[in-house]
Amino acid sequence: MEKLSRRTRWIYGSGDIGFSLTHTIVAAYFAIFLTDVVGIPAGVAAAAIFIGKTWDYVNDPLVGYLSDRTRTRWGRRRPYLLFGALPFGIIFALMWWIPPIANPISLAVYYGILYAVYDTAVTFVTMPYFALTPELTSDYDERTDLTTTRMFFSILGGLIAFTVPLMLVESFRPENAGRVLTMGIIFGIVAALPLFGVFLGTREREEFMEIEQPSIWKLIKAAWKNRPFVFGLGIFLFTWVSISIVETILLFYIKYVVERESQSDLIMASIFVVAMLTLPIWQWVSRKYNKRMAYIVGIAFLAVVLLTLSSLNASVPLSVLLTLSAFAGIGVAAAHVLPWSILPDAIEYGEWQTGERH
Repeated sequence: MEKLSRRTRWIYGSGDIGFSLTHTIVAAYFAIFLTDVVGIPAGVAAAAIFIGKTWDYVNDPLVGYLSDRTRTRWGRRRPYLLFGALPFGIIFALMWWIPPIANPISLAVYYGILYAVYDTAVTFVTMPYFALTPELTSDYDERTDLTTTRMFFSILGGLIAFTVPLMLVESFRPENAGRVLTMGIIFGIVAALPLFGVFLGTREREEFMEIEQPSIWKLIKAAWKNRPFVFGLGIFLFTWVSISIVETILLFYIKYVVERESQSDLIMASIFVVAMLTLPIWQWVSRKYNKRMAYIVGIAFLAVVLLTLSSLNASVPLSVLLTLSAFAGIGVAAAHVLPWSILPDAIEYGEWQTGERH
């Protein structure tokens, strides 16, 4: 089989920077935007976010199901990137606009619905994009290379998202609402643009477009019979639930626990720069040993670092905080690259076992 060119790997990988930017900005700043800028009580704001995130459980498999059955001259994945990029960017920008509504409950309902709409727009571009990974190459190591390239852009997006918005907004206070909206518009545009590049710079393999698709119940049954896929889902679920929680509370932690809001961008940078630099290490470990062992070591290390960080308070020296943040970046790199590269392997295993590709 022909190897993927470096150009294709980098064009495909660059698409993730937009998803990482928007995901990280929403995860890190949306809660504090609702509480400290909009003025919604914390419990009510949490309920609004919960409503929006809950819809994600429903729309992900639905969009995946639609994408599998899409047939166009451009393929079954790429058209979603072409036509979904602009709605994705526009709706993201709208999330940072404050409507003329005074009642906190009504505001929470508004943002809960908007979050669900945003999540739907995200799903229409992310699910087909992620589905391209096992369809661009069937080589075990090449999928790791492809995922590593994608995760480089993902972590770069996280680094930008954790630093540049703070420079634009300065502080999440009601008087900075205009700056917050400007930030949302800028990053909505920046996030949408790479998807056009992925559409133009990749090609889907024809054999996958010709596969006959079974019913959704048969697909679910086949998924649960594929034990590596089930374990891969579990690994992904618990890893990214943990990462998502950390992302959501990190700015609160820096602002209210260690009281280092003025050094937020420096602390964020120490995590994400180290994560980018250590991606090749996890790529090497997964090749030298295996992805399972690399994941166990990387996540165990991250867990120890996070437990240590959770014990700190405002008296901790900045040097200690930065050192621990850098250590966290090593584990963050493992969390980014390994679960994503394990799932495509499980899909290939299912095809090898049954002769059917789901």
